[in-house]
Amino acid sequence: MTDLNQLERDLLTQVEAAGDEAALETVRVSALGKKGSVSELLKTLGAMTPEERKERGPLINGLRDKVQGAIAARKETLGEAALEARLSAERIDVTLPVPEAPESRGRIHPISQVIEELTAIFADMGFSVAEGPDIETDYLNFTALNFPEGHPAREMHDTFFLAPDEKGERKVLRTHTSPVQIRTMTSKAPPIRVIIPGRTYRHDSDQTHTPMFHQVEGLVIDKQANIAHLKWILEEFCKAFFEVEQVKMRFRPSFFPFTEPSAEVDIQCSRKGGEIRFGEGTDWLEILGCGMVHPNVLRNCGLDPDEYQGFAWGMGIDRIAMLKYGMPDLRPFFEADVRWLNHYGFRPLDIPSLVSGLTS
Repeated sequence: MTDLNQLERDLLTQVEAAGDEAALETVRVSALGKKGSVSELLKTLGAMTPEERKERGPLINGLRDKVQGAIAARKETLGEAALEARLSAERIDVTLPVPEAPESRGRIHPISQVIEELTAIFADMGFSVAEGPDIETDYLNFTALNFPEGHPAREMHDTFFLAPDEKGERKVLRTHTSPVQIRTMTSKAPPIRVIIPGRTYRHDSDQTHTPMFHQVEGLVIDKQANIAHLKWILEEFCKAFFEVEQVKMRFRPSFFPFTEPSAEVDIQCSRKGGEIRFGEGTDWLEILGCGMVHPNVLRNCGLDPDEYQGFAWGMGIDRIAMLKYGMPDLRPFFEADVRWLNHYGFRPLDIPSLVSGLTS
């Protein structure tokens, strides 16, 4: 009896001293395992006389039950302590913002976004997109567009010229996307409805000008195309792009070698509080140039100006992006500053749509 009491105290002390589930399992095996101290006692019951078994059986079985109960209780205590420690170590601050998924961390550059917006708007009007090379011939960049010899745009201070080739011809970095108009008219029969977004190059560098910038031009050639169609297209574009219900536009006479008549277009705006808002106010802001395609340009493209006529317009993509999204300086557009891009950029899956809204 004394031995059983001492064994019980020893085993219960070991159970209580177990610091983790691994140590508790060691105690269990040493007591209740196949060769454990309590298991060995249970094996002796078969060799006892009925009187001894009647006396010692309940004591040994009781010892086993106490040890099993103590182990179970200790295991539960250790499990709760481990869970509490894990919760403390892995606690989540639910007040923090949810981190962005890897596929949404990048940003679309505002220029790329605005080109997508332009494409969505004009595609809805039946326009396709035309493209051409950045390096052009003097003929396509100037002569075919009715630029006379000696025009200032042909000078070194305004245009980037490349070294003369073996024929003595100097190619240029295109000063506008208008050469693609020539390429389109000489390769495609009317009716023509295209927009031409792309990079252009000029000798300019300040807060609102850079040596490389982006331009989009539109061209319509048909037998019935007229300036009323041009005004409607530009008005619908401005309403869709600036996302306003109504705009007023002002056409001022101007001069471009490749259009006749030509006009500069101003859009109604408000400048109150240093913020530009379109579709309201009494101020005006110039946004683009346009006009009817010059008969000489049509002739240079093999089209009869007595049969076909058309209109064209052009605007700076960088400029309208600055106006729409409130960017004060053009130069950061091309500085590859990730902080600037994170601020002004767009999420990869924010695809412009006239149905859901260009900037929804």
